[in-house]
Amino acid sequence: MGTDNVIFLEVIEWFDETGKEVAHRIPERGSGEIKWGAQLIVRESQAAVFFYNGRAYDAIGPGRRTLTTANIPILTKILSIPWGMTSPLRAEVLMVNMKIFPNLTWGTRDPVAFKDSELGLIRLRAFGVFNLRVTQPVLFINSLVGTQGIYKIGEIEEYLNRAIVSRFNDYMGENLDSILNLPGQYDKLAEGLLNRLAEDFSRFGLGLTQLFINSITPPPDVQKAIDDKSRLGVFDDLNRLLKLKAAMAMEKASETQGEAGAGMGMGLGFMIPAMFAESLKQGVTEQQRKESVIGCPDCRQSIPDDSRFCPYCGHQILVLQKCPSCGKNLPAQARFCSACGQPVEKKPEPRKCAACGTDNMPNATYCNSCGSKL
Repeated sequence: MGTDNVIFLEVIEWFDETGKEVAHRIPERGSGEIKWGAQLIVRESQAAVFFYNGRAYDAIGPGRRTLTTANIPILTKILSIPWGMTSPLRAEVLMVNMKIFPNLTWGTRDPVAFKDSELGLIRLRAFGVFNLRVTQPVLFINSLVGTQGIYKIGEIEEYLNRAIVSRFNDYMGENLDSILNLPGQYDKLAEGLLNRLAEDFSRFGLGLTQLFINSITPPPDVQKAIDDKSRLGVFDDLNRLLKLKAAMAMEKASETQGEAGAGMGMGLGFMIPAMFAESLKQGVTEQQRKESVIGCPDCRQSIPDDSRFCPYCGHQILVLQKCPSCGKNLPAQARFCSACGQPVEKKPEPRKCAACGTDNMPNATYCNSCGSKL
């Protein structure tokens, strides 16, 4: 990368060989002395955040840029003798991977409590996958990465998993009465959960592109109760029950040796498809979700990629930081929120359950441990 020299200018670029790095600081260790005239090359799937004297100035898009600093080759080293040959004009670049990170898994480590209208209080396990990408590089660097040299997707996946599970518990409690009504609603639940999580993830400059629910499973005893209920639903009249009993008797008789058994088996082969044609018909529906590329998140107008503000409604596109209390976009040096007046450094406290004392996320509605409404 050409960053460890005294005389020559740097050519700064970055390649993610592992496919798991979200951010990479140049230089990786210590502080940087990027010189005046250094060339910064950013690929289409990347964004660069330039830091000078400890402050983030801008998110640089794809292309080649010439960096302007006060570090002049050789001359700066001579002038920095009082500081031990180390220039006090610090400059570094953090490269952010803007690609989509697919197939990230989420799931309940411990079963979450759910109050079912028919089965009572039960505990559910849920598992799925989601796709993630960085939407606001400056906000992402300032809120999560900090001064780390290398930041990988695995370092945030555990927190995102807990956030998804917490919001999943709230959404299930508000929109589902009983897990008996669960079949056929996976896509609807996944879409609602995706919309619920959008605000939580945007506070860190992240965005969910897709989220899928693979399974929602109750305990074995509850599964057995559901199976028993479904079996009773099959016998809606005596005629169907008699047909089932007759078919079972014919199947047993066909297992006997001899010509009679062979004849019964042949008759069974012709009769069973006709008797159970209606009960064996199943329809499988699949929906493919396509990513929709939108412009301004406020007015939805298409805007240029390098816009800092929306030319239609004035919405701030490049987010440096957000208020932890109300989520309002704030300037880089703001100390108090212009919308709610709360200090920017004040973090929202977790909500403690009055029933069991478990700490939940600040905006949680239902307790993850006991299922009580907070």
